[in-house]
Amino acid sequence: MGLLHPLADFGLNDRLPPNSPVTDWYEGTCPQTQVRLRLPRTEFVEAIARGLMLQLAAAPPPPEGKMYGVLLVTTPTGEVAVLKAFSGLLGGSSQWAGWVPPMPGRTQVSLSEQLTLRRLEALKTEMLTLQHLPQRLELEALTQRYAERLQALSSRHRQCKQARDRQRQAMTANATLSPAAAALALAELVKQSQQEGGERRRLKRDREAELQPLRAAIAQADARIRTLKQARKALSQQLQAQMHAAYSLTNFAGATRSLSRLWPTGLPTGTGDCAAPKLLHYAASHQLKPLALAEFWWGADSGDKQVGQFYGPCRDRCQPIMGFLLSGLDSSPTSDRLADTTIARLYEDDALLVVNKPSGLLAVPGRTADQQDSVLSRLRCQLDSPLTAPHRLDKGTSGLLLLAKTAAAHRHLSEQFAQRQVKKVYEAILCQPIRQSQGTVDLPLWRDPSDRPKTCVEFQRGKPSLTEFHVLIPGDTPRLRFVPHSGRTHQLRVHAAHPQGLNAPIVGDTLYGAKAQSERLQLHAMSIKFAHPTTGQSMAFDCPVPF
Repeated sequence: MGLLHPLADFGLNDRLPPNSPVTDWYEGTCPQTQVRLRLPRTEFVEAIARGLMLQLAAAPPPPEGKMYGVLLVTTPTGEVAVLKAFSGLLGGSSQWAGWVPPMPGRTQVSLSEQLTLRRLEALKTEMLTLQHLPQRLELEALTQRYAERLQALSSRHRQCKQARDRQRQAMTANATLSPAAAALALAELVKQSQQEGGERRRLKRDREAELQPLRAAIAQADARIRTLKQARKALSQQLQAQMHAAYSLTNFAGATRSLSRLWPTGLPTGTGDCAAPKLLHYAASHQLKPLALAEFWWGADSGDKQVGQFYGPCRDRCQPIMGFLLSGLDSSPTSDRLADTTIARLYEDDALLVVNKPSGLLAVPGRTADQQDSVLSRLRCQLDSPLTAPHRLDKGTSGLLLLAKTAAAHRHLSEQFAQRQVKKVYEAILCQPIRQSQGTVDLPLWRDPSDRPKTCVEFQRGKPSLTEFHVLIPGDTPRLRFVPHSGRTHQLRVHAAHPQGLNAPIVGDTLYGAKAQSERLQLHAMSIKFAHPTTGQSMAFDCPVPF
């Protein structure tokens, strides 16, 4: 089987007979990885990973802790097998028999990587030497010594000054002292004060003469350290650019992209070397269907990582590319439809992109790996532009979505949304009649952290939220037009469903009480008006309602 391991390799031959289908499926999110797939029961997935843990425990201890992963797959012939992978290097090598190989492109830059890593190590060694320069300790010791001498001198001079002050007071009180004698005595006191001042200045000159060469040596070392840091950063960026241009990923929709094309603004060093991307890329490249994925930490504990514990894909290196890697994977009817859906671009220039978001697709990637597929991640893959989203639409909501192509455009549009200068109009179908033909709903909204993803009406902690509505077609399932005057999460959905609002959930909104199932949430952003972020020109777009 090569890199494909039978379940018996993990002690599971009694759990699933060869060539038999995996049973007990469920739709959900894997608790270890937060990747939403069509998964077998969780204890079965954990058993595979724990079987690998037993193998690792029996082998020589790894030189350092790292993430390992297992991916349960089916082959084109229907057999069930397991892929396994490790993150980064294992024992200084990226390739080991029986383990998924590194991303394509690593071999192209392996020599350059080795040379660069050696240079980086040499720079690090030199920096450490300069940071532990002997003159630093010598300067610290001498500085402390002179501080003690100055303190002792100041204390003695203070006592002398107090004695002189007493002598002056005594001379003033002595009526028998002639003016000439008094003048001579005062002159002597002034001379003593001047001598003490000179003594203090000489000590400071001695201090500067002894400390200055040390400071100069340290300043020279610090300047060299700054130069070395710049050189190290430049080398790292150069290697990162080479690796990201060479590394290529393939997803389950059959698309192949380099990391630099996927994310033109740059990704952290090491992106693509983690276990999860290696497993998913290999499966997609060899027509293997993933069923379940689990990653765990093994080796010495590191920070918040503990041996034998399961973790999701890392936020910085894995999650940004998960949306691309998982594209074409989910077999649900909704995702199949979305995979073939073209995101219509209604307007585009150097600063702005206006699209028609389909229902069922996130506007922007979420925080977990199962939420990486989105309008933003797909268009970032298609366009050589670091798109950002100054506002969002719910996953189930379709319609007009603005995307910024530059940081300045994002900032300008975000300010318009914050100041409520953007005018939006939505259309929806409700699941039951309402009494009023038009009016407003004014209910404060709050998101309870313990009840995500819901938004609730909360009069004490909620933020002011106002929605204008107008019935377009009355009836048992009336069609309404909504104009939100604030932009709270789920505002229209809660204002429609709440008993103190319209008391009629939007069709398809089972989260807020709609009972009848629907192919989609019947809510559409049909119109938007705003000022162009660069020219200031008034812009207006309309998008036909698809239901």
